[in-house]
Amino acid sequence: MNLATPNLATPMDSSTAPGEGRVHLTREGAVARLVFDRPTARNAMTWRMYDEMAQACATIAADPSIRVAVLRGAGGKAFVAGTDIEQFRAFACGADGIAYEEKVDHYISLLEQVPVPTIAVVEGWAAGGGMAIANACDFRVATPGARFGVPIARTLGNCLSASNLQRLVTTLGVSLVRRMLLAAEMPTAEEMPGDYVAIHAPGEIDAALDALCARLAANAPLTLRVTKQMLARLANDPHAPDADLVREIYGSADFREGVESFLAKRPAQWRGE
Repeated sequence: MNLATPNLATPMDSSTAPGEGRVHLTREGAVARLVFDRPTARNAMTWRMYDEMAQACATIAADPSIRVAVLRGAGGKAFVAGTDIEQFRAFACGADGIAYEEKVDHYISLLEQVPVPTIAVVEGWAAGGGMAIANACDFRVATPGARFGVPIARTLGNCLSASNLQRLVTTLGVSLVRRMLLAAEMPTAEEMPGDYVAIHAPGEIDAALDALCARLAANAPLTLRVTKQMLARLANDPHAPDADLVREIYGSADFREGVESFLAKRPAQWRGE
């Protein structure tokens, strides 16, 4: 998959490119927050940032008390505007491209496998790698005018891998993906499908995000995790086996708690067990 930075209004000059950037992971109660921190490059991803995103995903997966993960770009001007193009200078042949695609596919797969609901907060650009990361999340919220796309036909002239192209087609449909890839369009949030992204004014997006986090964190964590696993299986096989996941849920303490709390007309106390 291409994750290259689009040709935005003021392209990065490699002689003034900022450092490697960081991905910060913090915790607020049941909510984990990842911040892509390289705002002078519109949070364009370096390999260090991809590695730190993977480490954050592993930390979240290992902590059963985390119920939601929020991903956001620093600076409020971009979510992630691709991968740092400077990193492509070392490519010498097609084999380098294959290795690159496999590496990026691994990072996106790790994000998809996070067992809790993930939310991308898109302010400004979600392009190339940013589009891939936002698309891999379960939910997206955006400010008006935020733009989404992979305009490689007018930037680097490379291509998407089949697996990452399929990810876009699954969530957006082939017609919109053709616009993004063949016409190199960058649709605004308002032009995206209504069920793909929720749009909120800049002064309202934090409150809307907090409300969504609270709603998700209050739901049964095992149900959320197993549903994500089931959807991932069905994406590859419409007849995927499910007995192991169904058995896990119906044999859990949380299921018994759900039945008893429902009958007693009291809120359930989910433990993720």
